[in-house]
Amino acid sequence: MGSRERGFSLIEIILVVVLIGGIVAFAATRILGGGDRARVNLAKAQVQTLAEKVQSYQMDTGSLPSSLEDLVTQPGGAGGWLGPYAKQAELNDPWGTPFEYRVPGEAGPFDIVSYGADRSPGGDSVDADIRYE
Repeated sequence: MGSRERGFSLIEIILVVVLIGGIVAFAATRILGGGDRARVNLAKAQVQTLAEKVQSYQMDTGSLPSSLEDLVTQPGGAGGWLGPYAKQAELNDPWGTPFEYRVPGEAGPFDIVSYGADRSPGGDSVDADIRYE
């Protein structure tokens, strides 16, 4: 064989494999990271929807529910209750954690909070708290 008919060297093959691995790793993080962003957007929508259901409960009964469970089953002494206003599954955020509900709220009559992917107060990015505003 002449010098013109030789194959790829080991260094060239390793370099190509490393480059392909880097591209695959970058693509995988972009694709898999989209799930967390989708959960954050879903949690924002759920918080707003739950707040509207709390307001509907308040308009019907004249008072705020003492807990989010009051949206699912009629509490004793709640005259004018026209529920159920929500399903039990709607009381959990996309990470499976129950929404935090407080009456009175810090900035309004009530607060509804999802603690995000880390399931604890505070955090950044997908771990950040999602609040009703």
